[in-house]
Amino acid sequence: MSIVLPPEHVDVNVHPTKREVHVSGVCSPDRLVECTALKRAIEIVYAATLPKASKPFIYMSIVLPPEHVDVNVHPTKREVSLLNQEVIIAKIQSVVESKLRNSNEAQTFQEQIVEPSPSGNIGTIKDSSVSPSPSGSKSQKVPVHKMVRTDSLDPAGRLHHYLQAKPHGPLENNPSLTAVRSSVRQRRNQKETADLTSIQELIDEIDCNCHSGLLDVVRHCSYIGMADDVLALLQHDTHLYVANVVNLSKELMYQQVLRRFAHFNAIQLSDPAPLSELIMLALKEEDLDPECNENDDLIEKITEMNTELLRQKAEMLEEYFGIHVDVHGNLSRIPVILDQYTPDMDRVPEFVLCLGNDVDWEDEKMCFQVISAALGNFYAMHPPMLPNPSGDGLQYYKKRKPLRNPEDEENTSNNIEDDATIEDEMEHELLSEAETAWAQREWSIQHVLFPSMRLFFKPPASMATNGTFVKVASLEKLYKIFERC
Repeated sequence: MSIVLPPEHVDVNVHPTKREVHVSGVCSPDRLVECTALKRAIEIVYAATLPKASKPFIYMSIVLPPEHVDVNVHPTKREVSLLNQEVIIAKIQSVVESKLRNSNEAQTFQEQIVEPSPSGNIGTIKDSSVSPSPSGSKSQKVPVHKMVRTDSLDPAGRLHHYLQAKPHGPLENNPSLTAVRSSVRQRRNQKETADLTSIQELIDEIDCNCHSGLLDVVRHCSYIGMADDVLALLQHDTHLYVANVVNLSKELMYQQVLRRFAHFNAIQLSDPAPLSELIMLALKEEDLDPECNENDDLIEKITEMNTELLRQKAEMLEEYFGIHVDVHGNLSRIPVILDQYTPDMDRVPEFVLCLGNDVDWEDEKMCFQVISAALGNFYAMHPPMLPNPSGDGLQYYKKRKPLRNPEDEENTSNNIEDDATIEDEMEHELLSEAETAWAQREWSIQHVLFPSMRLFFKPPASMATNGTFVKVASLEKLYKIFERC
């Protein structure tokens, strides 16, 4: 006779009002049976061991000669009787009692200490500082529905950990994650130089307007992955949030511009870009009636005025913001706001136009604030201009232009095939460019943006209500839902 009875197969939380024992034995392959006498005997053992009103479940595999088993006890053949039943049950009862006693002696419990953190909806939580736990306090056992199973510093648990990423050529040349994190940490204790009163006032406004609840979320969140083109999934404590990456990166860049004021490293453009062409390009993109000649004259005047204005302010722009405009009116250098990150250069025209149109050069504080905000918008991690090649965006790259005009019907079939080949190559090149741009952006979000946010970012109170952070799930509420099911 052999008995298989792992102690962990005992479930004491099945029913709160009854105390019953379910014992199933294998009489023949693929069929479970019951033994009433054995059930009563095991119930006596558990009655003296488990808490009152408990209901354990036991599975036993009892091997006996077929002739020692009487299967004709019940018409359904589900209940059986055994030869020498009293002796067998006594031995089983003794073994079960011994197993239970040893199991109680070897019980262990996992304990976890968690930092106190804000709970409730971000939009309704009060902006109050989190008081640290008193020193020397004893470890407390954490309920399973409040247990935090992730570490904000550990990449395990992110979606990328379970997805097989496709290799992208340009990304292989990027610095290693160790180099990126080291570069980011070098700025942790950066010297904040605000020699000008206006800059110090702007920094003080950021510090005073910081939301302490969101600050704790940012400092200790775990990045999970991108939910769509703009929203990222974050876990903090036992809560799951979606966060607007564009809003977060824009505000972070703005704050970094002020804190690095007059102490920027530079990104050298491979080809200096004429300010006049950049402004002209931005104005034409905003022009609602491109065929109107009067608009062309107005665009040229605005371009000339803004170009001359930025040339006059070139010395100040380079000294304070690292924006270099040469004597010929060409943009040749832009600042480094986050280490290991280069902005989307397709947004340079919009940025230059903003410098010329929106800045109040007479008011020092407003001037620095608007320029910093323009840099923040330029460096923010917007979705690339090309549609996302995953999902519905892939349809964009499957479009085919007419390969020939109706009057070109005399072309040979060979020429038509050559044209089709060239057309397909152009689509594949565009698709490859889009895949690289989107992969580079997601890499920067995970490995540059969020590590930098943990070190530097001070979220303003407005982000608690404007949709930048939205709590979508909490472990405690999920457990309540499961309990009702």
